[in-house]
Amino acid sequence: MTGRPQNELLRRLSTHDFELLAPHLQTVELAATHILHHAGDSIAVVHFPCGPAFVSFAVPVEDDREVESFLVGREGAVGIASGRGPSLAYSRIVVKVGGTVLRLPLRILEQAQQRSASLQDLFARYAACQVAQLLQTASCNAAHSIEQRAAKWISAVQQHVRGDEIPLTHEQLAGMLGVSRSYASRVIQMFKARRILATRRGAILILDTPALEASACGCNGAVKKHFGEVLGGL
Repeated sequence: MTGRPQNELLRRLSTHDFELLAPHLQTVELAATHILHHAGDSIAVVHFPCGPAFVSFAVPVEDDREVESFLVGREGAVGIASGRGPSLAYSRIVVKVGGTVLRLPLRILEQAQQRSASLQDLFARYAACQVAQLLQTASCNAAHSIEQRAAKWISAVQQHVRGDEIPLTHEQLAGMLGVSRSYASRVIQMFKARRILATRRGAILILDTPALEASACGCNGAVKKHFGEVLGGL
């Protein structure tokens, strides 16, 4: 691979560190709903979403339901292990918005980290940021209203796709919130009545971004601030 892909974590690497990984990066085009891992799968590959592509982590709960934990897009990677060797997926990891994804064998990353302290440090700091993101999500689910959380998730998707039309269905939003589809539809209708959102088949249109952000809790901002402090603005 020549040049840097549209993934901010890979762009952050020094030339030397990127060259350790570049020959082993495989480019694939993945469609929305493609499953990277089921809960319990062994993770032996790291995935780097590029451009607007992003994936979600859906944790199984009672009644055969799943609740979205967090999203990963071009700012990061999926499959970073806390220790050496393959780890087990705790959640279902699924492509939410399709696009270009780079695949890297985990063993190659581990070998490169042994050769470069700066590479090891960057990925360790990123893994720590993911833990912080999970903690923030847990706190958000306990402390904030469905309306605040809906605005937060929709804003997060908007930031990933960098557009006002986001490919998010009522059912997908319900999964993010851990509520029924009918409840998610009622929340969307509330935002539509305030002329913050509109809908079309398979998508949500954001009409008033400032109003949407004002309706959200501050969790996205808290996570972004932490990423900036730990990873220098990533």
